[in-house]
Amino acid sequence: MSRTSSEIGVKLIAIGNSKGIRIPKVLREKYGWRESIIAVETKDGILLRREHGDKLSWKDTYRAMAAADEDWSDLEVVVADGLD
Repeated sequence: MSRTSSEIGVKLIAIGNSKGIRIPKVLREKYGWRESIIAVETKDGILLRREHGDKLSWKDTYRAMAAADEDWSDLEVVVADGLD
């Protein structure tokens, strides 16, 4: 866990028969949180993270890599260095 993180105090609020927290707008915007997030229970506490709904599939990742205009000319130096 990173020790450079900052702490933000939040209060528990009543939501029906449950309790919840209000997440400040600055954090929602920073982490791209929209309507829902994932809560992961760890030995150190609860980790909140974005859902992976916007993550590319392997197929889409390969397609995006193939479409990218990348310059691989520097790879020729590595190939020619004699290491196989």
